[in-house]
Amino acid sequence: MSQQLIDYYKAIEDSSAKMLGAAKAEDWDGVMRYEGACAVLIEQLRYRAQTEKLDQLAIAEKSRIMLRILHNDAQIRYLAEPWLAHCEQKLDGPQLLH
Repeated sequence: MSQQLIDYYKAIEDSSAKMLGAAKAEDWDGVMRYEGACAVLIEQLRYRAQTEKLDQLAIAEKSRIMLRILHNDAQIRYLAEPWLAHCEQKLDGPQLLH
């Protein structure tokens, strides 16, 4: 039973790695697509975690996976900072009304 639950963590990690790849390629639409996939997986994980538990080996694997996800997230944020600053600059610039 815990193998199915750990598979959600692995799928989230995979999606987070794809987000990082998209961020490295400056494919911000791709980043948002993979972020959406992560959100769906996280909700599914939350639901399943209410009835399923991880064994000791799976808990250790979950910790390793979570560290990799956090590392990916930090890198994505670092790469996104210039893009976010650019978006903020555009929003703060002159507004044209149509």
